[in-house]
Amino acid sequence: MTFLNEVTARYPNALSFAPGRPTEDHFDVRSVHRHLERFCDHLSTDLGYGPAEVSRALCQYGRTSGIVHHLIARHLEVDEGMHVDPESIVVTVGCQEAMFLALRSLRRDERDVVLAVAPTYVGLTGAARLVDMPVVPVASGTTGVDLSDLAATLRQARERGLRPRACYIVPDFANPSGLRLDLGTRRELLDLAAREGILLLEDNPYGMFHNGSGRLPTLQALDTDRTVVYLGSFAKTVLPGARVGYLVAEQRVRDGRGQVGVFAEQLSRIKSMVTVNTSPISQAVIGGALLENDFSLARATSGEQQIYRRNLAHALRGLEARFQRCPDVSWNTPHGGFFVVVNVPFTVDDELLERSGQEFGVLWTPMSHFYDGKDGKNQLRLSCSSLSSEQLEEGLNRLATLFTDLGVRRVDRDTASMPDCSSVSAEITVGS
Repeated sequence: MTFLNEVTARYPNALSFAPGRPTEDHFDVRSVHRHLERFCDHLSTDLGYGPAEVSRALCQYGRTSGIVHHLIARHLEVDEGMHVDPESIVVTVGCQEAMFLALRSLRRDERDVVLAVAPTYVGLTGAARLVDMPVVPVASGTTGVDLSDLAATLRQARERGLRPRACYIVPDFANPSGLRLDLGTRRELLDLAAREGILLLEDNPYGMFHNGSGRLPTLQALDTDRTVVYLGSFAKTVLPGARVGYLVAEQRVRDGRGQVGVFAEQLSRIKSMVTVNTSPISQAVIGGALLENDFSLARATSGEQQIYRRNLAHALRGLEARFQRCPDVSWNTPHGGFFVVVNVPFTVDDELLERSGQEFGVLWTPMSHFYDGKDGKNQLRLSCSSLSSEQLEEGLNRLATLFTDLGVRRVDRDTASMPDCSSVSAEITVGS
């Protein structure tokens, strides 16, 4: 992530398909103040806080587990059909801290490992490195997770004396693959996890942003055995700058003193030694947004959903128009989210990314960063979330020019000749 930020800074005029950022079309500083006031009204009117208590709630350190946990629980019920105890929620500094806390709590000694569906979000692998916990890859297959490979990987790890503690998975439009688990696969995955005695770390930043195909229940909503630790974030739905995430951990666990409690309590104790608490002011902004929208971010993000739906369709049409007759270029077709994976006949690495930014004015992400170093060398990820239609169009034109320079050719239907793929760029118009 640092590398991508550095490359973007070096080539500020390049069109960037690299970052998985939300659109900025609905950013409004005035809404931050409005949400803050709305939360203060909630404290005074609904909870009976006096003026001094309201000031203390926003300006003091505050409760380690968070001050908007009750509002998050209502949001999860309204939007996801999840019925969770507010006390099982820990509000974190972004979802990144939630990942770190979960892995740190599960890591007891060098035998402990976490499984992750590959390709894997780099934030998870980074958090695992911080707690010295190896990440064991599981194949994604065509359904988002290869259940046979998951079972085999668990067996092989245990035969090697390792102790698999959890499996990290993004069921909806995963970063970076864009894959989505169907309902049957979700149920089978839950059954397998319960049989094998492992937790599922469910990360769900993109579930609301489908392409019109509808939403599916989260793993946590389907879970009847408390096998899921749910990781959430408000970065894509409310405000990334607030840096507010959370986790839901309802499992019953025994601490070092032999006392049984809710897993969230253990995570909160770890958090108290890492970040002390999550900014109450940031939490208040998020809480005000939830209150203002009757706890439904699905309704609140209708405008953003339209943008992401339009951009994804535009990117897929643009790839089809430019590369449909290029036999060595292919891509997946996600049903939502931010990301498209493109397969190419040349090596995709950081050096090529630098050249792409400098000479062709277009940035993207090498897929090799999302693997364990062995795969993804002929793939790149395109993120289409934060670009306008005009920028998407021009960015794809520049990408086609890069591909042509690297020797990608297309088969002409009429003459069977091999003209440049870039020749199709002139055929595309904005909004096509």
